[in-house]
Amino acid sequence: MTTRLQVRILGIGLLGPGLPDWAQGAALLREPANWPGTPTVVPPPQRLPPTERRRAGPVVKVSLVAADQAVAAAGLAAASLATVFTSSTGEPSNCHALCEALAAPERMVSPTRFTNSVHNAPGGYWHIAVQGMAPSTSLAAHDASFGAGLLEAMTQVVATGAPVLLVAADVPYPAPLDAKRPTPDAFGVALVLAPDEGPGRALTLEQVPETAATACGHEGLDRLRRGVPAARALPLLQALARGDAARLVLEGLPGLSLAVTLGCPA
Repeated sequence: MTTRLQVRILGIGLLGPGLPDWAQGAALLREPANWPGTPTVVPPPQRLPPTERRRAGPVVKVSLVAADQAVAAAGLAAASLATVFTSSTGEPSNCHALCEALAAPERMVSPTRFTNSVHNAPGGYWHIAVQGMAPSTSLAAHDASFGAGLLEAMTQVVATGAPVLLVAADVPYPAPLDAKRPTPDAFGVALVLAPDEGPGRALTLEQVPETAATACGHEGLDRLRRGVPAARALPLLQALARGDAARLVLEGLPGLSLAVTLGCPA
């Protein structure tokens, strides 16, 4: 039996190529012809003190920048929010550095490298920065990582009756790993999801048999959508930017897709 989940979207964060934040990105997603597609510029996460900013890798920085935008837009206390962090790539530069260290005769791995190697590093940095004690989930599902994260976050909202912060981020691999897993640029998206009552856009999700995912209707954005797992969120972000009711399909786990219905603004 298909499970139908419905929540409200209270806040959105965005960082990607030519998409520096949700305010500017929404305008560009409404009019894709104006999208410059310039490489992603990742600002330093203001949540982190200088020492931690230096230690944090790209996926942590992208995740925290997007998360901060979404939480600020939602107007909720960051420390109160349970979180779901999802990424297909994790921290590729750190993985590369660990592989180099293990291939060297000394096989010496720095404690910082080891700390940043775990998949829940973005969630850990976030909860430490906001002094949050709420539950946190970190997951990966290859190209379906955004869809898996959305399904998990919506399930938690419905089950607990409390808001959840969803963050999806992916960054490029260095050579030679990039030859096996090309990821053209960094991309991050964050959504604050809340129970289906009160303000916010209504978002409904159902798992359905695998079918073609909704395209962006713009060649450059579609290349980005296909090339970066976290950018599979782009069709949903376009619908949110346009402000209309919409029904679209996102990639799900093998054999499944996610049918998403977005209501009009309240």
